[in-house]
Amino acid sequence: MSAIPFHPFRPRVRMPVRAALRLAPLGDIWHKPALSGVTALAVVLVALLVAGRLDLTLYASAGAMCALYGHGLPYAARGRALGWVVLGMLAGTGVALVTAALTESVAVRVGVAALLAGVHKAVCDATRIGPPGNVVLTFIAASAAFVPVQRLGDVPVHVGVGVAGGVVAWLVGMVPGLFRADGPERIAVARALEAAARSAQVCDERGGGGDAAQARHAAATAVNAAWQTVLRAGDRRDGLRRLLVRAETVAARVGHGEPGGGVDAGTLLAWAHELRKDRPVPVPPACDARTEAAERAELAGIAAERVEARRPARSPLALLARWWRVVAMVSAGAALAGWVSMALGVGRPYWAVVTAAAVFAANTTMSWSRALQRVIGNLLGVALFTLIVPVARWGAVALIVAVLVMQFVTEAAITRNYWLGSVFVAPTAMLMTEFAGFEPVSALVADRWLDTCLGAAAGLLACVLLPDRRASVRVRDGLERLERLVEEPLGEGRAGRDRLRAALVELREAADLAAGEWWSATLPQERIAAAERAGHHRLAELTA
Repeated sequence: MSAIPFHPFRPRVRMPVRAALRLAPLGDIWHKPALSGVTALAVVLVALLVAGRLDLTLYASAGAMCALYGHGLPYAARGRALGWVVLGMLAGTGVALVTAALTESVAVRVGVAALLAGVHKAVCDATRIGPPGNVVLTFIAASAAFVPVQRLGDVPVHVGVGVAGGVVAWLVGMVPGLFRADGPERIAVARALEAAARSAQVCDERGGGGDAAQARHAAATAVNAAWQTVLRAGDRRDGLRRLLVRAETVAARVGHGEPGGGVDAGTLLAWAHELRKDRPVPVPPACDARTEAAERAELAGIAAERVEARRPARSPLALLARWWRVVAMVSAGAALAGWVSMALGVGRPYWAVVTAAAVFAANTTMSWSRALQRVIGNLLGVALFTLIVPVARWGAVALIVAVLVMQFVTEAAITRNYWLGSVFVAPTAMLMTEFAGFEPVSALVADRWLDTCLGAAAGLLACVLLPDRRASVRVRDGLERLERLVEEPLGEGRAGRDRLRAALVELREAADLAAGEWWSATLPQERIAAAERAGHHRLAELTA
């Protein structure tokens, strides 16, 4: 077995500006979270307007904003995920409200909000819940920690209002499943087919080189993401699994000049189009015997991995133990930002806490990009707020409409770039404060701008000072272990399959954690993909 050229402690610090601000194409399903978020929020806001209790907007929004989550998950998995998101949101909000009721100390409130920010980040990353991640959870909890007048007796009522909003969010998220039960799986497989087609086109046009390697990596990433979605859908998606295996075959072969499993890029794109239009699932044509045998082995191995993996999930405490570094880093950066904001006399130090938590990413380069995007987006956002706040103050209906419009546009803009989304996130957050009462615009703008700068600086500093230096080492160890298990005779029975399945899971998790860590060398993505594929084949043999 050849040596793996890892260099775990080779710093590669880059601080890009142009790349951080470059706009991407509009996301393919941006309208789904946009419509869900706006619908859930509109239901609770209109209900509160009719009841004359818009002062409860923060608590109702805690549940309603959960409708933004889970749009890439199959509906059965989405239902479970939304339930956990609502529970997590309300648990954090409850802790924050109890803190606000028990103490008027700004320093203590900042500390609790910062700790919640760290826990939110760790749990969202560990569970891979997806966009919008920890930011919405932290924003609501941090806001609740600074409710000016909160009594212990009011906490159950306020959390109950959040539960009602959460029920609305759950229903809004699940209703589309009544009309297109396999929609998320179709979208995921279509993305994989499109990525494999682009990889084939680039390799045909340009041969090797950086563009081809980048396209192959994008295809491997899309295929892996699609497997995560399809396997969560259970046993009813055989047609989609066959298409996905063919996409994987194409992605694995075209980079090496081999036939792509009997299909070309145009065929892959046509299949993707059929899936997106909710037409019958295409059937891949027959191809050479070697490819057919390999794909059957792949399907059998993946099915075995899914069956063997049906075990009780690790407890939240176990997840937090694994992610202690993330909790410590985010909490430290958020607390530093909040306390400095407090020392400077800013009226809303929790905005600094939220910004610091939002800035944290896997490495310094990504954190720098996120900090730059956040600062620029918020600068433009507060300018936009000054333009729309006079209209929003015409009355309660005008304020509700302004919030809903900003929320909808945010979901479209943020798929193009985080800074563009921040242009609309900032006025949305500032408008939400208007439900509790009007304040001078100049004070709101100054607080938002200063807290943004403080939070961005503190979050970036925490990421620089606390890098994960062992990320590449864990990938190296996991890759070597998997390759060794594939080559060794594991014997029959469950023990051998368990060892191989555990190695597959550990390598995948280690690679996800190490991707982008600034203090590590570039990961051998193609070798990792090849090892996983070989592991699936070996698992099929053991199962047979």
